[in-house]
Amino acid sequence: MDYCKCTIRDSIAGENTMKTKYSIFLIELLILLIGVTIVYGGSESRRGTAGALELLLPVGARSSALAGSLNSSITGIEAVNWNPAGVGRDEITEAMFSTFNYIADIKMNFAGVAVNFGNIGTFGFSLRALDFGDIPITTVDQPEGTGSMFTPSYSVFGFTYSNKFTERISGGVNIKYVSEKIVRTSATGVAFDLGIQYLSSTGISLGIVLKNLGPSMKFDGNDLEYYAPIPTQEPGSVSRPMRLEGNEFELPSTLEIGIGYGVSFLEQHLVGLNFNFQNSNFGSDEYRLGVEYCWNDLIYLRGGFTRVQDQDNFIFGSSYGIGIKIPIGAVSKVVCDYGFRNVTHFDPNRWITIKISI
Repeated sequence: MDYCKCTIRDSIAGENTMKTKYSIFLIELLILLIGVTIVYGGSESRRGTAGALELLLPVGARSSALAGSLNSSITGIEAVNWNPAGVGRDEITEAMFSTFNYIADIKMNFAGVAVNFGNIGTFGFSLRALDFGDIPITTVDQPEGTGSMFTPSYSVFGFTYSNKFTERISGGVNIKYVSEKIVRTSATGVAFDLGIQYLSSTGISLGIVLKNLGPSMKFDGNDLEYYAPIPTQEPGSVSRPMRLEGNEFELPSTLEIGIGYGVSFLEQHLVGLNFNFQNSNFGSDEYRLGVEYCWNDLIYLRGGFTRVQDQDNFIFGSSYGIGIKIPIGAVSKVVCDYGFRNVTHFDPNRWITIKISI
């Protein structure tokens, strides 16, 4: 009996020690993220000087309909874009396919899968690709077009690891390979995301994520070469090959801090409130608010709004969406989401997303 008591006591002590370690890890990570943010802090004077802006395009109809406010409560494969800590929070295996109609006839397609391996954690893979369509090739001599077309290729390959450290704390990291190519000129880079989520006993969720950290990128390729005569060379001499040197550009790093809370009533009804603050090193701070209503965990209605410091030059307006969950068997389900966002001077943005989870 005494041996059993000692064993139980040692087990509880070990569990408490483990929780203490995770709490210390959480505090240290928070300090690290805030410290790095100070280093990467930007200003309005740097607006428009960042590259790889496809990293900032929103992914997923649900999160986008809520104005990207789900930093603290987003879970599953959709969390890849918002906070990688949420990918492994529900400990499920999930696949997602999404298409997004952006501005100026630009479309972005996304596919991702997250596989849970129990205590080891959840591993995810994702791919997003921009579709610009065919663009006419023009030259100085043929400004109306040569009759040929080209298609830029912008894509992001992602690897994600996420784990649920305790019942309340989860963390995750994204490693993203960025590729941009225009005919024979290209640039590649690597970006990292670090995120954590915390769910309190009162139902309040907290999230913090530092996104798109990485070295600068630079364009290079054969299309930067051209032939030009040397000013002092003899008439009729062969032109010399010259090469333009591209400047490096930084990635659009951001720090996001979010909070969320859900209120249930009459058993079948749930209202979720979410708020997110985003600080960018190349633009204005953003404040995002989202409200989601759920009936019987089957039908969802959503709305969101984003406020920025320079609201007059912000082209995106309020967002809305709807979602339907279709149970398949005892544990599997299919979720279909639709998102809509008003845009000044352009057609509205639209998202369609399908998620399959087991």
